[in-house]
This record gives sequence, C-alpha cells and structure tokens, in this order.
Amino acid sequence: MAQSVFPLLPADELHPSRDTIHIYSRLLGAVRRALTPPQKHWWHISLRAAAAGVTTTPIPSNDMTFEMLLDFTTHEFCISTSEGDWWDMTLRGQSGRDFAEETLGALRTLGVEVKIDRSQFSDTGRRPYDTTTIEDYWHAASQIDILLKQFKGDLREETSPVQLWPHHFDFSMVWFSGRLVPGQDPADAAHADEQMAFGFSTGDEGTPEPYFYVTAYPWQEALLQCDLPAGATWHTEEWKGALLLYRTLIQSEQPREQLLDFWGTTHQAGARLMNGQP
Repeated sequence: MAQSVFPLLPADELHPSRDTIHIYSRLLGAVRRALTPPQKHWWHISLRAAAAGVTTTPIPSNDMTFEMLLDFTTHEFCISTSEGDWWDMTLRGQSGRDFAEETLGALRTLGVEVKIDRSQFSDTGRRPYDTTTIEDYWHAASQIDILLKQFKGDLREETSPVQLWPHHFDFSMVWFSGRLVPGQDPADAAHADEQMAFGFSTGDEGTPEPYFYVTAYPWQEALLQCDLPAGATWHTEEWKGALLLYRTLIQSEQPREQLLDFWGTTHQAGARLMNGQP
C-alpha cells in the first residue's frame, strides 16, 4: 500500500529524466522572474503544483496574462493566455537550447516579449526523457505537495506558498516565527526573518537519493540534541537540518502520517528553541 502512494524512485533511474525536466523548469522560472512583479523571498521566480504537473501561474504581459504548464501526465508543454490563445508541444527530451528557442518563439507568436539569459540553456544534445519515470516522480511529488499544504494549514504564523524552486528542483514551504534575526537589516527579508523550511528534494551531490528535509534559520545548534521520529537523522554536512530518506518513508505502513510527524515534530522543536525555551 505504501508504494502505491509513493512509488519507488531509484536515484540512478530518476536522475537522468529529472535533470531534463529540471532544465525545462528553470526556463519557466526565468520567464516568470523576468515578467512577474517582485515578491519577498523571491516567491516570484518559483513554480507551483497543478493537478498534472508544474505551472508558472498567470504571468502579466502588457494587457493580458499567460500561463505555462509542464504536464507530466500527457507529457505536453502548454502555454495559454487570458485572450483564449493556446500553444503546446510534446516533451520529447529536447535539448535545453531547443526547448528555450521553441518556447521563446511561441511566446513571441502569442504576443509576449521576454528577455532571459540564454546561456543557461545552451546544451544541444538530446536529453533523457523516460515517461514512466517522470510519471512516477509526479505521482509522488503531487502527494507531497498536498501533504505540505496540509502541514501548512496547521500553522498559525505566516507561511510561504508551497512551491517548486527551479534552481534546486525541490518542493518546499517556509514557516516564519514572526521575529527578526538580531543584527540583520530589517529591510532585507531574505536574511532578517527567523524561519524554518520544510521540503522534498530529488537528491543532490551531498545526498544523491530523494529525501525530505527541515532546516532552520538562524541555525540552532541545540536542535541536534532533540529527538527525531524513527527513521530520521540530523544532517550536518554542507547544510544543517533534519533528513528523512524517501526510501525509508515508503517502507512505512503509514507514509503520510510518518511524513507529517517528521515535519511536525521537528517544527515543534525548532519553534521552541527559537522562542528561547529549552
């Protein structure tokens, strides 16, 4: 039952296709960043979950809006506008350069002019794109998105949207304690707000396999003395925080409950320490 909720995501099978949709997502984030009014904590460059994939949400362009969607169920990339126009193409493992050129050309046809740094999308070789692997990834990610929103709904303080960050390709949500970090410029939202982040990564150089995480800013060394739910560990290399491997979670008879417990228990410990309580 656990694997029907969260499919197996072996890193060696996941990463080649993950790297492809990561590049595509970075292009969507670059377009969104170029045209969307700035928001604090860079929330104007992140993507959001839709039912079938990830979306930019509506982006303004002159007197209209447009939206871009990477559909991981039909494997189509779609652009729609508030004027009823529509364009799509099949996701087939296009190179970063081809994907960028086709997308920017389609936007021009739809009346959208945007300037981005094309050097980020200069690779020319055909990329891996395994539809089954991507469907498995999206099945898991869509469930994680909902669980992050459920967790977010239980928090009274300010929280960020649940969002996909194109640069690291992780889903996350940030909780704010409401206090400022001593010694930081209050106008610098990125560094002045005391916070904790909760999320899911498909893996990176430090931890190649998919994992869930919790981090705190500013970091509280006393957190390392706090007990974590079964299966979770404290991570102290490259970044500091709590870590729960995806493969550990899917072995649980109640994976949803275990994930919410991991985030909730770590949040309670971090919030208590941030408030000066032992």
